[in-house]
Amino acid sequence: MLKTLEETEYNAQLLIDTIIDGIHDVKGKDVVVLNLSELPNAVADFFIICSGDSSTQVESIAQSIVRKTRSDLKEKPWHEEGARNAEWVLLDYVNVVVHVFYKGVRDFYNLESLWADAERIDIPNID
Repeated sequence: MLKTLEETEYNAQLLIDTIIDGIHDVKGKDVVVLNLSELPNAVADFFIICSGDSSTQVESIAQSIVRKTRSDLKEKPWHEEGARNAEWVLLDYVNVVVHVFYKGVRDFYNLESLWADAERIDIPNID
């Protein structure tokens, strides 16, 4: 059975909210959601970008996201990259792609400016 557009949007929002909870569970910082759904040739509907202060924290954030989405939504990433060096971990949930960066690496690649045409939502840090 095909999902309606409303169901698809609801599922994406639920996934995004769960991913953000997973990031905040281990004090991930500077969370940004980019809505790419209106952009032509975008690779996904949404990017979620966040930072960790160390490679250990980057790895912990990625693990927390995977654990949370699996336990709460029975979802797992279709593809994962970068876990070995933990400077930039990518978790691909098909319509939502998560980028977990070590701060300096995030500044270097500056994905936010590459996708500057996307609607940007800044999520407050948990202190």
